[in-house]
Amino acid sequence: MKQTLRNIVVAILTAEAKLLLRRKNPTIVAIAGSVGKTSTKDAIFAAIKDSVPARKSQKSFNSELGVPLTVLGLQTGWDSSGHWLWNIIDGAFTAMFATSYPSVLVLETGVDTPGDMDALTAWLKPDVVVLTCLPAIPVHVEQFATPQGVIDEEMKLVHSLRPSGVLVYNNDDTIIKREIEAVRHTKVGYGRFLPTDVNIKKDQVFYKNDVPAGVSFELSYDSARQLVKIPGIVGLQHSYGCAAAVAVASHLGVPIDAACAGLNSHTTPPGRLRIIPGIKGSTLIDDSYNSSPVAVEHALETTATIKNAKRRIAVLGDMLELGKYSAAEHIRLGTQVASNYDVLLTVGVRARGFAEGALTGGMKESVIFQYEDTARAGRELQAMLKPGDVVLIKASQGIRAEIIVEEVMQEPDRAPELLARQDDVWRKRR
Repeated sequence: MKQTLRNIVVAILTAEAKLLLRRKNPTIVAIAGSVGKTSTKDAIFAAIKDSVPARKSQKSFNSELGVPLTVLGLQTGWDSSGHWLWNIIDGAFTAMFATSYPSVLVLETGVDTPGDMDALTAWLKPDVVVLTCLPAIPVHVEQFATPQGVIDEEMKLVHSLRPSGVLVYNNDDTIIKREIEAVRHTKVGYGRFLPTDVNIKKDQVFYKNDVPAGVSFELSYDSARQLVKIPGIVGLQHSYGCAAAVAVASHLGVPIDAACAGLNSHTTPPGRLRIIPGIKGSTLIDDSYNSSPVAVEHALETTATIKNAKRRIAVLGDMLELGKYSAAEHIRLGTQVASNYDVLLTVGVRARGFAEGALTGGMKESVIFQYEDTARAGRELQAMLKPGDVVLIKASQGIRAEIIVEEVMQEPDRAPELLARQDDVWRKRR
């Protein structure tokens, strides 16, 4: 969709969304942060959907276009002018005449460039804001003068809270804690390492036949405790999303046992530390949705703790949109690969920094393989795999690392169900 047409569509759909919100006045839960927004949004919806009428953003609809689409209950039109025209007509009818409407909206918000959050908060006033993570080197930092510029942009959502609003925040994140010191709204913390309102305890990977099968952890709030067990994923980030969900659910009047029952039936979004059986008896950790320094660090640490691995293989593609911080961050994270991994494959020009860091960290050159082409990397990984290998696959969206996962997964016919970016439009862009 050309920019002029896009601007017109955004303006019309935003006006329709504003009208609908004025008519229906739902409780708005908005999620911000540089990492974990989609997982947290999905966890919140899972925790409340059986107790209150709710709607969530589809996939990662978090932009000035995606948020109005969610408010209006519409799907993206991709590059179809006809579809966007129909969206405008459908949106107008919904805005003016819709009778039934969810009482809670769970919305993901994102910032790519300065002013993005201003565009949203000009018309969106949340009742609850969830802050997931504000890392020192955030994604999209190349579009801002400094990392603090990204943080300031994310914090605009907090400052747009209604006077009676509630801030739910990651109490383990030192930058978040610094930034919210002056916030006067009610604050509810969640976390794993420091005592707070919603505490994560006893988090661990559980196994089936010596293969990772999922994660379990205990959530405590006030005097109540509940066990949550989610199959098919690894990673502490998922427990953080669930802890945030319990905090939001409690504010909405949903008891912790009901919230955790919803979380126990929760299916996490594709490409976020998903466990996928691989060919030749290997296990894939599919973290291919997107990438940033803090996310790569977490993924490397998580995969390194998986038991019973014969070899650990890291497949790391470019971390994009880091600007002047790109080279140093790729090299820094490459040194971490050397400590815990047996083989490294890099994909992309920037990802050569991973290889450089791994060499500096003591990894042998003979086990480091560098590629420019994603499909070729997948084919050659297929030849390398052996029974018992555990393979982490992670890269920014532009690398399309799900192509590598599809190449080496045991059941490639399940790719539309299990992998990120499986819409027809995405697949045609390969």
